[in-house]
Amino acid sequence: MSAYARVRHIFSGSAALALALWLTPPASPAEPVDVELVLAVDVSLSMSPAELEIQRHGYAAALTHENVLKAIADGAYGKIAVTYVEWAGTTWQRVIVPWTVIANRTDAEKVVAQLNARPPDSARRTSISGALSFGSDLFAESGFEGTKRVIDVSGDGPNNQGAPVDLTRDAVVKQGITINGLPLMTRGGFSGAFDVENLDRYYSDCVIGGPGAFMIPVNDWTQFPEAIRRKLVLELAGPASPQWAVEEAAHPPVVLADDRPATDCLVVWSRHLLERIEFETFRL
Repeated sequence: MSAYARVRHIFSGSAALALALWLTPPASPAEPVDVELVLAVDVSLSMSPAELEIQRHGYAAALTHENVLKAIADGAYGKIAVTYVEWAGTTWQRVIVPWTVIANRTDAEKVVAQLNARPPDSARRTSISGALSFGSDLFAESGFEGTKRVIDVSGDGPNNQGAPVDLTRDAVVKQGITINGLPLMTRGGFSGAFDVENLDRYYSDCVIGGPGAFMIPVNDWTQFPEAIRRKLVLELAGPASPQWAVEEAAHPPVVLADDRPATDCLVVWSRHLLERIEFETFRL
């Protein structure tokens, strides 16, 4: 190839690249919101169909509550982005409501309509670590830029499948994400092989994390709607808000005893791993 041909070839290639870049539309900037919120809701088989419906109805009522709407309106942008996910085992996560902006009651009612569109499913196992990993990945595709990013995880048992929950929690928190918890201590004496005592302590030590992280335990299903409403207000308003002070005055926080040993975050995970080893040994 002659020098002239080489120069012409390089020039034409550069021109084609420049044209392609010129024709490619610029990426749309992320829409600013006060909070990007992932509602991660446990639907493992330890909960009955009636309890699953209580959860759905509780979130629906909370999202349209006047106190929650006021907390949203009082934000710097006056809007949040929310997605609702149901989860069970390591690979079982379902997005029920994709990322949606809530700035007023009409927006909240649209989210509720999606929640009511079909009944919840359920599946085996409880992988809090799987839910946290899945939830953290959702922020990358949200199309929003929140002042803060929060995963709000609820569940009625400890992590019994997947990666260790405390290690996953730490990895998610390093991304600048806050994890808040809603431990559901609602089994009324029922216990299984993967249960732990004091699920609230387990959530406090092993699940929640990040700036301002907190958890609100639910001891009876009648408490659930109020707990969800209160939790959303605290997440959206923030510690500096007058609403936070009002909520704390009306419902003093649960104080865990300082003299009790920290929860073993791997106790159930180790038990499940041991069962798998024994099962495989038996097969051999």
